[in-house]
Amino acid sequence: MTDDLRLRRGRGALGFSFFVQGVTFALLVTRIPAIQDRYGISDGLLPVFLAAVPILAGAAGVATEHLVRRVGPAAVLRWSQPLVLLALLGVGAGNSLWHVAAALGAFGLAVGALDASMNMLGVSLQRAYGRSIMLGFHAAYSLGGIVGASAAWAGTHWHLGLFASYLPAVALLLPLALAGSRSYVTGRGEAPPVEQHEPRGFRPLLPLCLVMACAYIGDSTVSNWSAKYLQDVLGSSEQLATVPYNLYMVTTLLGRAVGDLGVRRFGAAAVVRAGTLLAAGGFAVVAAAPGPWAGLAGFTLLGLGLCVIVPQTFAAAGRLFPGSSDTAVARLNIFNYVGFLIGSPLVGALGDAWSHRGAMLVPAALMLVTLLHARSFGAGDARYGVPHEQPRVVDVGRGGHGL
Repeated sequence: MTDDLRLRRGRGALGFSFFVQGVTFALLVTRIPAIQDRYGISDGLLPVFLAAVPILAGAAGVATEHLVRRVGPAAVLRWSQPLVLLALLGVGAGNSLWHVAAALGAFGLAVGALDASMNMLGVSLQRAYGRSIMLGFHAAYSLGGIVGASAAWAGTHWHLGLFASYLPAVALLLPLALAGSRSYVTGRGEAPPVEQHEPRGFRPLLPLCLVMACAYIGDSTVSNWSAKYLQDVLGSSEQLATVPYNLYMVTTLLGRAVGDLGVRRFGAAAVVRAGTLLAAGGFAVVAAAPGPWAGLAGFTLLGLGLCVIVPQTFAAAGRLFPGSSDTAVARLNIFNYVGFLIGSPLVGALGDAWSHRGAMLVPAALMLVTLLHARSFGAGDARYGVPHEQPRVVDVGRGGHGL
């Protein structure tokens, strides 16, 4: 098999992995009200459960940084994705509070390893391709989110229980994910494969870490609170409350589908600046919305804005540290969960103590922090997002069929 064919198969397999994770995460977050009702979780206790998942995911991300040096990111991804799917099924299968706590804990640990390893492989393949392709992977995630949110809507429409809603997705996607994992590859650029930077050498990564945290404060607000906000604040039905996340995923898919072309033409920094302004405007519209349909319009803007920030942040980390991109991505990925950890409790606490509408203005303001650090996205080749222009060979030893 030629290197080009391995690259294409590896790209397709990784895209499917992003898709599966999009389905899985959407099935979880769009049914938060149903999970709360099933297990009798109070409004005061809900933020604790929502915060525990990113804490455990962040811890798993730290461990993944060391694990991939021994077995490679593809092996970590191959086995963490089935664990995430099984944990989702566990969320719907329990009857007691400790059941859902254990299932969400397992979900957090597995998803931390999964997120880090997925983006490591994405950055590596982008370097091998010699052009911006990261947005395409995240577009697959958005497509999965649409499918997952649609399945959640169908579950509420037909009054299905959580387990009945989750079982078909897990039964279908788990064997397909395992089969696709045999095609994972690691693109190998010209930079040395050995991790050479000390932690203090990652100071240029700090602005990107701040941007990642702010982006995920915004994303976690949509993921964890959009359904409750539409239902409790804007007075929508339970069925309509599943729509904001679905709509958010649709607009992120549209933005990411054309995002790589925008990066190649205008540069990553310009694309990120435009996305930041759209995201901030979307939160402002949500905060001022007089009813559910205006709120949906705000979530539309949010999807178009936020969709470009995270993939380009990972890509920028890969450009800054081409010889140690796995470590850079792992450390940057931790701030994914920092954003979730801060965002969900912050918005919830402000909503309870002050105003749910006012709480939506906080992530709007934090989005603007990205404008101060947009130049960090221009490091390396701003048009293509990678330092090389020609495809490189691929590693199918540790990263591909070796394990």
